[in-house]
Amino acid sequence: MESTGGPYLNTAAVTSPVGIARLLQMTFGCTTFSLVAHRGGFSAAYGTFSMFVWTFCFAITVFIITCEFTHLHSCLSISWGNFTAAFAMLATLMSVTAAVIYPLYFVQLGCYPIGCEVRDFRIAASVFAGLLFVAYAAEVFLTRAKPGQVTSYMATVSGLLKIVQAFVACIIFGALVNDSQHGRYVATQWCVAVYSFCFVVTVVVVAFSVTGKTALLWFPFERSVVVYTFGAVLLYVSAAVIWPVFCFDSKYGSPQRPGLCAKGRCPWDSQLVIAIFTYVNLLLYVVDLAYSQRIRFVSHL
Repeated sequence: MESTGGPYLNTAAVTSPVGIARLLQMTFGCTTFSLVAHRGGFSAAYGTFSMFVWTFCFAITVFIITCEFTHLHSCLSISWGNFTAAFAMLATLMSVTAAVIYPLYFVQLGCYPIGCEVRDFRIAASVFAGLLFVAYAAEVFLTRAKPGQVTSYMATVSGLLKIVQAFVACIIFGALVNDSQHGRYVATQWCVAVYSFCFVVTVVVVAFSVTGKTALLWFPFERSVVVYTFGAVLLYVSAAVIWPVFCFDSKYGSPQRPGLCAKGRCPWDSQLVIAIFTYVNLLLYVVDLAYSQRIRFVSHL
């Protein structure tokens, strides 16, 4: 094996500001799920989701630190800059969700009936979950594209927004499957088609960026992304108009929450969540379109 002339280990991977942020992520993540698994406890889908988030983010962070410290990432056939930027944004969204969900469903001020020790472990886990979110948000802040800087697409505002758009779409899908009655009208089925199409294309854009295969496409990737974003804005405008009309207009649905609707199993609640996050994603696509006019990126970084 021939020597490359450089050090075998990259100490900057753990001593730079980004490296320190990742070490904190690893520490806070391990501490959080250890506290929950040891005495804090979890149950139901909310607790399982939180544990999945903490263990998944911990595992990927360890993988990233290991690859950068040993230079193994240079052996991977992916765009490493795009991969780390996309994961940092995704982990930020997932960790803030878990940091809100876990204390909301499992933390209480009193000791009864779980006991004071379990309560203290759950409070401590919630604190470290919040710190974990801060650590991932810090990495996003440190690695984001600066004005005039040549960088990976996923590190730009437009690239980061793609992750947020896909994450919001997952929230919409979760509400759709929770008895939202979206199949009652053709118009609401159109909205589901809009959410699905935009989600799939957004994931494809992220996948091509992370794998570094954009240069192999027979069409200009950057221009195509801008055209798609413009189309997504138009599609979401239609959904933002159609969904509230067919769910909350008295002719088709109910403008107010039915009084006999069970908490947690009410179609009206799911329809409201979908309406809110439809407008959230519409705003994200509009901002994405505005920023996509200003960026220049290279796909192989």
